[in-house]
Amino acid sequence: MLERRQIRRVVEAALDEDAPHGDLTSEVFVPVEAVATADLVAREPGVFAGTEVFEVAMTTVDPTLDVTVLVADGDSFDDGTVLATVRGNARAVLRGERIALNLVQRMCGIATVTAAYVAAAGPDVRVVDTRKTTPGLRALERHAVRCGGGHNHRFSLSDAVMAKDNHLALVEDVTEAIRAARARLPHTTHLEVEVDRLDQIEPVLAGGVDTIMLDNFSVEDLRRGVEVVAGRALVEASGGVNLETIAEIATTGVDVISVGALTHSVRNLDLGLDVRLS
Repeated sequence: MLERRQIRRVVEAALDEDAPHGDLTSEVFVPVEAVATADLVAREPGVFAGTEVFEVAMTTVDPTLDVTVLVADGDSFDDGTVLATVRGNARAVLRGERIALNLVQRMCGIATVTAAYVAAAGPDVRVVDTRKTTPGLRALERHAVRCGGGHNHRFSLSDAVMAKDNHLALVEDVTEAIRAARARLPHTTHLEVEVDRLDQIEPVLAGGVDTIMLDNFSVEDLRRGVEVVAGRALVEASGGVNLETIAEIATTGVDVISVGALTHSVRNLDLGLDVRLS
């Protein structure tokens, strides 16, 4: 769940970066008493994410601004759709414009791409994000993934145990290391281990894991890996996932497909803020 305090922290940091001593251009060009109305308009179709983010970005600049968001998170929209309006002090609208657009454009880009991955994967597998997020924006980007119909992996290193290749390289006996880790963990803590070869699966399962990640496996080896696991743990596929490959990966029987591209290389959606005097 995206909390308002998380949004405010991001917005305040962005405003401090973008206008640390005010908006000099607006202060010399725009009369102090000018009132403006601005429409947030889609320049291309997509999936919306960031209703509360847009509102907070504007009202943090000036709490008296009247913001109306006309779509809900997760709604699809067409090119030309008016997504939100804001009315009030013109200088405040202009000061909040870039921050609001930067954040909402990125969130809509993530939601739109996620929706495409979810559609391509089909209903029988869960599409999830990764920790490959923009520093400082993880909460917003993870929310956008959910708006697109995807799911979230662990939020941080503090949330679950996920032993990857570099962890396994530091232990002599993987099975015993997993058992020792399980003994130290609360029973509510999820334990996942990544493997990159079929012969690693049995030793990992013998340690007692909740999820096993098959990393950069071929489609054929994913099928074989699912057969070896045989329901003894959830199976996650990772690596080499894109819109051209995800449908075939989804047919292998894996439970989860993690996709770093949902956040690490997404293109911001083209939105604009059209301003006029009221």
